[in-house]
Amino acid sequence: MSAQTDLDFWSNAQRHLIRYGGTFSPVIIERASGSHVYDSTGRAILDFTSGQMSAILGHSHPEIAEVIAESARNLTHLFSGMLSRPVVDLATRLAGIAPKGLERSLLLSTGGEANEAAIKLAKLVTGRHEIISFAQSWHGMTGGAASATYSAGRKGYGPAAVGSFAIPAPYPYRPRFERNGAYDWEAELDYAFDLIDRQSCGSLAAFIAEPILSSGGLIELPHGYMRALKAKCAEREMLLIVDEAQTGMGRTGTLFACEHDGVVPDILTLSKTLGAGLPLAAVLTTQEIENQAHERGFLFYTTHVSDPMPAAVGLKVIEVIERDGLVERAGEMGTRLRDGLESLQSRFDCIGDVRGRGLMLGIEIVGNRSTKTAAPALSAAITRRCLGLGLHMNIVQLPGLGDVFRLAPPLTIAEAEIDRGLSIIEQAIEESVSM
Repeated sequence: MSAQTDLDFWSNAQRHLIRYGGTFSPVIIERASGSHVYDSTGRAILDFTSGQMSAILGHSHPEIAEVIAESARNLTHLFSGMLSRPVVDLATRLAGIAPKGLERSLLLSTGGEANEAAIKLAKLVTGRHEIISFAQSWHGMTGGAASATYSAGRKGYGPAAVGSFAIPAPYPYRPRFERNGAYDWEAELDYAFDLIDRQSCGSLAAFIAEPILSSGGLIELPHGYMRALKAKCAEREMLLIVDEAQTGMGRTGTLFACEHDGVVPDILTLSKTLGAGLPLAAVLTTQEIENQAHERGFLFYTTHVSDPMPAAVGLKVIEVIERDGLVERAGEMGTRLRDGLESLQSRFDCIGDVRGRGLMLGIEIVGNRSTKTAAPALSAAITRRCLGLGLHMNIVQLPGLGDVFRLAPPLTIAEAEIDRGLSIIEQAIEESVSM
């Protein structure tokens, strides 16, 4: 593609696109395959974000492509009241692999949509309206989901839904509660719920939580935290909604991240990884909750509810993950990546923390390891240099945080690709800190 055509591309982008958050990467992507995307010059860029944290099988997986082609020839979309075999088959498969008791599914398109439906389910079934989430959460951009999102996007749109509350996310690297020099997340959680109880009008419906807060800075809930959170919900007869948009389908080394604490939520939402890059989401809940919701007139019609083509893709995603042992592979490749990052941490003072689980890891960049001060200029320089060297990573910049790189490559990534990514990060940091 000519330079003039590229200039036309960016001119048209600037003139005709609504800017929807952040800035666009300064490359034109023409195609993608495996762990790489390819720009208009033909350059391969190693993708350490799996697209939008979604392409869990890598880009353009041949079996997924075949399912899409077959569905395009035969069955893509139906009236919302019609059912097809892929939809019922996927709901059946999800019931077979989900935490015990989550046997009913609603198939939708996006994570925000799934969380919206989950919140409506919780409100209808409990007869209450108050929803709690973490202060660094991201659950979507639709009304109810946006009201439960606190990491960004709250200013300028008027009031959130009545009854929206937030508690601090547990953050071991920057602890607010300490006992004998150690982070005391239990005291923090007790204090947070004491404040919730004082503010509540007695209508607590649900808590919605990510097992790892991705857009909030790759903050992993400490071991035991989700069990304690479930107990807090049970004490107040609230429902626990677990949002596994990014952590589901094996990325953290277990099929679902809530299994790490042995917790079965009342409602589980999936998206991103379930469709492996295609728009597919699911809300899973128990027969009891679904029966109650149905009796009370639960309504969540969308144009693409129960569409057959994405359901067929979801079935293939589950098949490939199970057949190829990708859950175990996520644990093995995650260990390789984490070991490499911790090795870099021992060399570079600007890496304040390495955290996460499986192939969902974060590195927090700081200007001073002792004071943990943010270093946005350094982080931006590392980001630019990584892209220049052929590695795409995403950075989260939030108040009260350093700058956190999110690393979530495909579960199919090769060892050599992990090592190449680590080498690029090393070179980018080395060059950036010496500037």
